Amino acid sequence: MVNFGKKLMADQIPEWKGALFGVIFFTPMPLVTKLDHCLFYVNVFRYYINYKLMKKKVNQYGQQLQQGEKDRRRVLKDFSKMLDDQIEKIVLFLLEQQGMLASRIENLGKQRAILQEQPDISGIAELREAYREVGLDLIKLLKFVDLNATGIRKILKKFDKRFGYRFADYYVTSRSNHPYSQLQQVFKHVGVGAVVGALSRNLAELQERQGSYLSIYDQPSSALKDPIIDMINSSVDKLTRSTNFLRFLGQHALIVNEESPSTAEEEEIEDQKYHFMSLMLNLVNTFLYMVNTYIIVPTADDYSVSLGAASTVCGVVIGSMAVAQIFSSVYFSAWSNKSYFRPLIFSSIVLFLGNVCYAMAYDMKSLTVLIIGRLLCGLGSARAVNRRYISDCVPARIRMQASAGFVSASALGMACGPALAGLLQWKFKIYMVTFNQSTLPGWVMAVAWLLYLVWLFISFKEPNRATEVNDATQNPASGKFKNLMVDIGQLENGLAQPLLADSENKQNGDEDDEIDDSEEASEDSRKAATSIGSAYRLLTPSVKVQLLIYFMLKYAMEILLSESSVITNHYFSWNTSAVAIFLAILGLTVLPINAVVGTYISNMFEDRQLLMASQITLLVGIIFSFKVTSTYSVVQYVASALITFVSAEVLEGVNLSLLSSVMSSRLSRGTYNGGLLSTEAGTLARVVADCTITAAGYLGVGKLLNVTLLPSLVICAASIACTFLTYNSLF
Repeated sequence: MVNFGKKLMADQIPEWKGALFGVIFFTPMPLVTKLDHCLFYVNVFRYYINYKLMKKKVNQYGQQLQQGEKDRRRVLKDFSKMLDDQIEKIVLFLLEQQGMLASRIENLGKQRAILQEQPDISGIAELREAYREVGLDLIKLLKFVDLNATGIRKILKKFDKRFGYRFADYYVTSRSNHPYSQLQQVFKHVGVGAVVGALSRNLAELQERQGSYLSIYDQPSSALKDPIIDMINSSVDKLTRSTNFLRFLGQHALIVNEESPSTAEEEEIEDQKYHFMSLMLNLVNTFLYMVNTYIIVPTADDYSVSLGAASTVCGVVIGSMAVAQIFSSVYFSAWSNKSYFRPLIFSSIVLFLGNVCYAMAYDMKSLTVLIIGRLLCGLGSARAVNRRYISDCVPARIRMQASAGFVSASALGMACGPALAGLLQWKFKIYMVTFNQSTLPGWVMAVAWLLYLVWLFISFKEPNRATEVNDATQNPASGKFKNLMVDIGQLENGLAQPLLADSENKQNGDEDDEIDDSEEASEDSRKAATSIGSAYRLLTPSVKVQLLIYFMLKYAMEILLSESSVITNHYFSWNTSAVAIFLAILGLTVLPINAVVGTYISNMFEDRQLLMASQITLLVGIIFSFKVTSTYSVVQYVASALITFVSAEVLEGVNLSLLSSVMSSRLSRGTYNGGLLSTEAGTLARVVADCTITAAGYLGVGKLLNVTLLPSLVICAASIACTFLTYNSLF
C-alpha cells in the first residue's frame, strides 16, 4: 500500500502546486534566497493540503505534550487554526477554478448559439471537442478536491489516534455545522454540480440527435454516450460518496475496493485470475447456504416436539449452525489464502453430511443427531471463501457488481428457504426412511449440495496464485514510464502520477519514512492483521461502535425469525405454510428496500444520518412488538415485524458502508479482515439470540415474546447512545 504522503505528492497536478516561481526568480534577491523561497512555496503556498507539514506538526504536538511545553487546549487551538488555513486555501482555489470553468462554458455557449443559426459540421465537431476539454479539466478539479478531502480525513484520523477522540470531534462538530463552513465546501463541493449540469446538457445537445426538440430533461433515463460525462459522473460519485442501488447493495458484502488506480499490467493479471463460471459457483454456494440456514425455521419447533423436546428448543437447533460458523469462518478465511477450490469441496461434502444427519434424526429419534447435523452445516459455511474470492479474483471494474450479486444471492436464499419449506408438506416412507415436512428440508438440501459438488468438480477453475507474486515483482521502471502517459482511461480513475525530481524525492524521503504511530508509517505497520489480537488493536472507537450496531441488528433479526413459528402458533395458531409465507415475504422485502435506499434516500442524506434514523426506527419496531395487553393481534405482530426487519436491513447496508470507511486499511485484506470481523460479530449475535430463545422457553411460551425482546431493546438503546457519542467521527 502506497504511503498517502507520497501518493499526494505524486498525484498533484504540476500547474496547481504553486504559481509563484516566475515571480520569485525575476525578483532581485540572492540566488540562495531565491532557492529557499522556492522550497518554501513548494511546501506552503501550493494549493494542495500540506499533509507532510501537518503530520510533522502532529508529532511535534505529541512531544510538546509529553514534555509539558503545551497543554491540550493550546494544541487543539493551534491544530484547528492550521487546518482552517489549509482548508481555506483549498476552497478559494476551488471557487476560482469553478469560475474559470463556468466562464469557458459560457463562452462556448455563445459559439453554440451562432452554430445553431448557421450550422457547420466541422464547427460542431470542434465545439464538441472544446466542451470535452472543459470536461477533462473538470475531472482534474474533482480529482484535486478528492485528494484534498482524503488528506483532511486522514490527518483528522491521525490526530484523533494520537491524542484521543475529543479533539477531532470538536473540530468536525464546530466546522461542519457552521453556516459558513469551508469544510462542507470541500466535502460537498458546492457549485461543481452546476458546472457538471451545464456541461452535461451542452454535450447532450451535441450528440447524434442534434437539432431534435428532445433534451436530457425530457429523457432523464437515457444514458449519454459521451465517455467524458460517464467519467465526470464517476468522479462526482466517488467524491461525494453518493451511490446507486448496485453500489449500496454491494456494500453489504464489505468487500473493500482499493482507491489506487490499477495499471494496465495489474488489470491484465486480474483478468487472468477471473473466471466467470467460478464466480457463479461462488454465488450459488452463497445462495444454497442461505437456503440451508432458513429452510428449517418454519418447522424446527415441530421437529423438536416430535423428538420429545420443547418447542422452544428450536432456538438451539437453529443456533447450532451459527455456533459452528464462528469457528468455520476463521479456518475458511485462512484456507482461502492458499486455495479456493479445496475449501469449497470440503464445504459441500460437510453440508451434504450435515443435512443427511438432520433428516435421519427423525427415524433415529435422536435430538443429538439433529443438532450434530446442524453443527456440521455450520462447519461447512464457506461465506468467508465466497467473499474472499470476489475480493481477490474478480477484476476491480466488475467487483461492485459481483459484491451486489453476493448480497442478492444471500437475500434470495433467505426468502427461498422458508418458501421452499412451505411447499414441502408431503408425508411418505421409502423402506424405513420417513419423508415429511420436518425431514424433507434436510433431504432436499442434501441432494442440492450433491449436485453442486458435481458441478464444482466439473466447472471450477482454481486461480493462478503465481500471478499475485508476479504482480509484486514487476519492474518499477516500466510503471513510471507508463505513468507519464495521461489519457482518457487514466483520467477516469485520477491523473497519472508524474515523475518526481530526484532532489524532491530525496528532500521528502526522510519524512515519508519516518516511523510514528500511524498505520502508514512503516512496512510492518502496513501489513494485514495476523491474529485476532492484532485485528482488535486496530479497532478504533468508531469501528467498535459499528461492530456493536452490527451485533445488535443481527440479534434483533434472529430473535424475530427464529421464534416466529413458536410465537405465531401460540398466539394465532398459524400452520407451517402460513409461517413460511410470512418469512418469505420478509425476505423478499430486502431487495426492494435496498433499491429505494440505494437509489434515492442515500443520495439525500448522509450515511451517519441514515444510521441514526434506522436505529431509532428499529427501536420503535422492537417496542411495538411487546405484548402489553391481554390480547395480541396479527396486525400488531406483522406490522412490528416489518418495521423491525426492514429497518434492520437498511441499517445493515449503511452500517457496513460506514464500517468500510472508518476501519483501518490493514483490515481490508488478509485472514483477519473486516469482513471476517463483521461475520463473527453477526454470527455471535445469532448464537446469543437463539440461546436466549431456548433459555426463555423455560419460563413458558406465554412469556417468550417479551423476555426475548427485552435484550433487543437494551442492546438497541445502547447502540444508539454509542452512535450519538461517536457521531461526529463517522465521516
